[in-house]
Amino acid sequence: MLENYLPVLLFILVGVVFGVLPIGVGFLLAPRRHDPEKQSPYECGFEAFEDARMKFDVRFYLVALLFILFDLEIAFLFPWAVVLDEVGLFGIVAMGLFVGLLLIGLLFEWKKGALEWE
Repeated sequence: MLENYLPVLLFILVGVVFGVLPIGVGFLLAPRRHDPEKQSPYECGFEAFEDARMKFDVRFYLVALLFILFDLEIAFLFPWAVVLDEVGLFGIVAMGLFVGLLLIGLLFEWKKGALEWE
């Protein structure tokens, strides 16, 4: 019984070794000289003129979330379209509900003005 899990265990072990070994070798062999020029902040060839921790507008995050949402929608639509003949009416209704819910979310965002820039 346990011999069936040996290839999986070896695969995990080799993956961990290939992932951890280069990091460990780099950590052990890396030079320890801290040059002030290397440690200084760099922004396009000149010193930074603003705080790096400035606040971003929420709309950037909303647009990013909408992009991810509709990107995932397309990722679900392609496999569904490939097997469209096999899923029948139930598959068409399920995908219609899925797209409908996403459309309701988009309309809500649009109505609230989250997509408009000043």
